[in-house]
Amino acid sequence: MLKYIVKKWGIMTCLTLGIIANITQPAFSSSCLPEHEASLLEPFCEKLLEKTPLSAAYVLEKGEQSLFARAWLTEHAVKTIDVQYFIWSKDNIGILAAEALLSAAERGIKVRVIVDDLLIDATSKSLIALNYHPNVEIRIYNPVHKTGVSKVERIYNLITDFRNANQRMHDKTFIVDGLFAITGGRNMADEYFDYDQQYNFRDRDVLLFGPVVNGIQESFDRFWGHDLTKSVDEILKFEGVFVGDSDVEKVYDDLHAYAKDPQNFVPHIRKIINDLPSLFPELMQELRWSHIEYISDWPGKNSGDQGLSGGGASTDSLVELLRKAKKRVTVQSPYLVMPKGGLEFFANLVHQGVKVSINTNSLASTDNLMAFSGYRKQRRDLIKAGIDVFEFKPEPYIREQLIDRYPELKKKSPIFAIHAKTLVIDGKILYIGTFNFDPRSANLNTEVGAIIYDEALARQVEESIRRDMLPENSWRADDDQSVREASLPKRLRLFWWGLFPMEPLL
Repeated sequence: MLKYIVKKWGIMTCLTLGIIANITQPAFSSSCLPEHEASLLEPFCEKLLEKTPLSAAYVLEKGEQSLFARAWLTEHAVKTIDVQYFIWSKDNIGILAAEALLSAAERGIKVRVIVDDLLIDATSKSLIALNYHPNVEIRIYNPVHKTGVSKVERIYNLITDFRNANQRMHDKTFIVDGLFAITGGRNMADEYFDYDQQYNFRDRDVLLFGPVVNGIQESFDRFWGHDLTKSVDEILKFEGVFVGDSDVEKVYDDLHAYAKDPQNFVPHIRKIINDLPSLFPELMQELRWSHIEYISDWPGKNSGDQGLSGGGASTDSLVELLRKAKKRVTVQSPYLVMPKGGLEFFANLVHQGVKVSINTNSLASTDNLMAFSGYRKQRRDLIKAGIDVFEFKPEPYIREQLIDRYPELKKKSPIFAIHAKTLVIDGKILYIGTFNFDPRSANLNTEVGAIIYDEALARQVEESIRRDMLPENSWRADDDQSVREASLPKRLRLFWWGLFPMEPLL
């Protein structure tokens, strides 16, 4: 167990070294480290400096692994933490994340949070109380659905500006001290970190360090200062919710008490996080240094002149990336609904001799029946175009390897569904981000991601996706077994959604 932790989590010490080195002075010297850390990290200083023209990446395949990374980095932040999420739930993980950020703010870290309005799960009182802290600022992206909006106002917004109401911020970024970041598919909720009892996601993040983080920070700052992003105070000032000092204190006390309860944050997890700095000897073998690009949309995605179409910067970047394919394209996406021109584009790749393989959810595993209904209408054409499609099983064999807590969850046997948004080209170029293969990601939602030009990482992730496509984990889409395996109520709901022409919104 110790060797496993050393191998997987030694990278965190390197990040601490990078924070201190870059904040204090351009060139690293051991004198800029606290005395108790200098002797520990000094042997790695030269290697770190040699790599600075490039960026470093570490793929986070497991939910609990990705949770540890965020928790440890939050506890070791020096100046700032900036977070941006599409979903922030009021469940165990969501509450622990809020408490961790509050604790960071209480020790002097400046914390900024942007959350999309559509699926935010927080009361007005708790938002106001958290935003009340002098080191915390919370802003909501495009608040036309929930935050400070009545049901009548929401209906009015949908009727009068349908496109804007459907334009959401799907970005997921976690930035500490402007020097390292995590991005990928995971939102802030139990099911993204293998902590839900009924339904968990097979997801993927990437931890980034180096010059690439500058682009992630710039993207965050663009959203932070944009007119679509509103401060909590501005949104809720007319709601009439009074929050006094005693209310604020109670919110903070409740959060801290929740985090201290062993039932909510079990001791062995906190011990692993606290022990990480001393478990680093193999970190340089795990860290991959390479050319990394960050792609992101601008707030608003596009001008809106084309209604529910219009594309965006992330869409254009991924299309150009796919054009480079010579041998094969391997995709993992929870939803598979080709936007206008998408099917023809991939069919042309196949015609040019490029093998295209896609791993997506089956009806039995999907959490989005509307999206699956759009895919079901296209499935025959996808197969006819020569695309190999594999549909993830709800109880794949691979979940025993990917969920560290599986022995605890085994009796309840929760569904395990794809949520990773990943693309590998020719086994050499890797994209990990938030982009789903559907019209919504192409035209409406803002998306982000990292393009990593590293053959070893690309091969590692492609092998992982190929493993997810094996018969014990996925069905081939051409035999319709996934539909037969789904429950009758789910099949009936699929039939219902299939009656509507909703493809531009899927």
